[in-house]
Amino acid sequence: MSPIRLTLCDERWPIARAFVIARGAKTEAHVVVAELADGPHRGRGEATPYARYGESVERVLAQMETARTALEAGAGRPALQGLLPPGAARNALDCALWDLEAKRAGVRAWTLAGLAAPRPVVSAYTISLGEPEAMAQAARAAGGRPLLKLKIGGAHDLERVAAVRAAASGARLIVDANEALAFDDLTRLAPELARLGVVLIEQPLKAGEDGALEGWASPVPLCADESLHTRAELADCARRYSHINIKLDKAGGLTEALALAAEARTLGLGVMIGCMVATSLAMAPALLLTSGAAFVDLDGPLLLARDREPGLVFEGSTVSRPDAALWG
Repeated sequence: MSPIRLTLCDERWPIARAFVIARGAKTEAHVVVAELADGPHRGRGEATPYARYGESVERVLAQMETARTALEAGAGRPALQGLLPPGAARNALDCALWDLEAKRAGVRAWTLAGLAAPRPVVSAYTISLGEPEAMAQAARAAGGRPLLKLKIGGAHDLERVAAVRAAASGARLIVDANEALAFDDLTRLAPELARLGVVLIEQPLKAGEDGALEGWASPVPLCADESLHTRAELADCARRYSHINIKLDKAGGLTEALALAAEARTLGLGVMIGCMVATSLAMAPALLLTSGAAFVDLDGPLLLARDREPGLVFEGSTVSRPDAALWG
């Protein structure tokens, strides 16, 4: 077998319009890409460093370099779990290892994972935080997408959701506060959001400060995002939320994410499969997790001005499994 060579790089992908959440705005996706090649075969993985978790592109690339010697000597996915902590660095390398293993074996990655081939699924489409009319206009421009995810986190949240509901009467609505609400805000808003037909409230309170949710009967199901990275946080989340958002960048790759999804289901938790704003290369591994998911939110490529080629195929909001030339 040919020796393995690890190549690391960072890439910038412009976002079609500013992506705005309660913590701020961004106009590009700055991602890291890992490639593991042995000559005839190559495997790739993409991840998005996130400042909320103390990550930067430079730090993540430096983290990945610490695993170079072991990976080029043939270390696989089980060893990688001990080499790096959960996060973007491990995610890119873990997904590259899955891709390389699939290419070497001549089978698809879902076969390696013991899963059925992913079926086409409907993804949520994100409406950035803005003034109520601007969000309503974005919802109208979304062209009848069946599942919209609204970013909230300000003084006029109820008006924002009401405006989008009026503009997209047939859509199911998720609201995502990105930790911006206080518990009093949540208890005031939740009954009104239920009246407007919101089906899920994502991460209303700050991670680590969400103990107030224990014992509170929310009129709208609650989903943990920033509070949930790996199986280590699962027990706490199960007491506070009905759903969890699994993202490969938080879990540190597909390997941990698969184990996390399985354990969550044994606890009776609903699962959302989510993403950062990134290209189709980052979304493709996450599609292996979508079977049985209550919600799928893999719209990253739809938010970009352009995607990598080949990319995932979206028909409206419905995304199909990746071609092997992309990943897996």
